[in-house]
Amino acid sequence: MQQTATSGRAGALYAVGAYGLWGVLPIYFVLLLPTGPIEVVGWRIIFSLVFCAVLLTVTRAWRALIAIVRQPRLFFTLGLAGLLIVINWQVYVYATLNGQVIETSLGYFINPIVTVLLGVLLLRERLRAAQWVAVGISGIAVLVIAIGYGVFPWVSLALAFSFGLYGFVKKRVGPRVDAVSGLTLETAWLIPVAIGQLWFVSATSGLVFGNAGAANVVLLLASGVITAVPLLLFAAAARRLPLVYMGLFQYLAPVLQFIVGAFILHEAMPLERWIGFALVWVALIVLTTDMLASGRARRASPLPG
Repeated sequence: MQQTATSGRAGALYAVGAYGLWGVLPIYFVLLLPTGPIEVVGWRIIFSLVFCAVLLTVTRAWRALIAIVRQPRLFFTLGLAGLLIVINWQVYVYATLNGQVIETSLGYFINPIVTVLLGVLLLRERLRAAQWVAVGISGIAVLVIAIGYGVFPWVSLALAFSFGLYGFVKKRVGPRVDAVSGLTLETAWLIPVAIGQLWFVSATSGLVFGNAGAANVVLLLASGVITAVPLLLFAAAARRLPLVYMGLFQYLAPVLQFIVGAFILHEAMPLERWIGFALVWVALIVLTTDMLASGRARRASPLPG
């Protein structure tokens, strides 16, 4: 019992660390200016791979990575995960550097509901009544924001669906792939993308890296660490906490992103945005209440046989 409690506390700390870092990530990317989003993502891929290679060397975990490479289906599935996560990264960094942090927070608020919807579309799962209500309210929220604000929230939906699909693919590989090996292979698949992006920037506007002072160089070099550390904390938390608690902790990141966008970067929050966000929060309350109730029901039901 003591060991379980200790593991739970450690898991909670890891989860707070992961989602807390993801929540304040917009501030980090704003500090990278004048580096543009295409260049940021290019360097982020390369330095993430370098950091992961160092981790694999220090932990002597290359054997696990090689074992994954020898399984073509698993290896190519991680390539698909890499494609989805680079779409997510590119949209996120673009939005952050273009004053759309609040839209990114909306995307991650919607993400749990998109995950439920993907279960219906991809796994033919049946939704409970409360889950349908949550999906419906979220749809209304998106319409309110699109009509009232005059701009379709493509950033929010692109983030929600790309990360939702990424989570779906990662769930398919399950425990067969550890966090470091998975991230290493995903970013390794993306190296041609990174090279192409950096070549494009170099041939057009010119690379900022090395031309905007030492602080900019250090921050770009550290982007690999900033990418990998929250993912490793997340993996550590997921091993120690029930899925229900992980689901509750995930709201920390968009809450912090919303605070950063609205109150630190002072992005506009007209009435229609408040109404849209309020509807999303109602949907999340419905979804979370249903999740907790169904979890208690499963625990209370007698074991078969």
